[in-house]
Amino acid sequence: MSFSRGPKEPIPEVETNVWSCSSDDCQGWMRESYSFEEEPKCPLCQATMVLEVRVLPEVK
Repeated sequence: MSFSRGPKEPIPEVETNVWSCSSDDCQGWMRESYSFEEEPKCPLCQATMVLEVRVLPEVK
């Protein structure tokens, strides 16, 4: 059995709404579509989160 590590198809990047931690000491964030709450708390430090847009690999 062999595994090929050749060139792979590039993953397209798209503008994505994300929740980002408002704390300067925390790098926590999550895709908006993966949040179950209307205004989530950071899962890492429990601080409030703010909505922003990031360019991320597309998830299907």
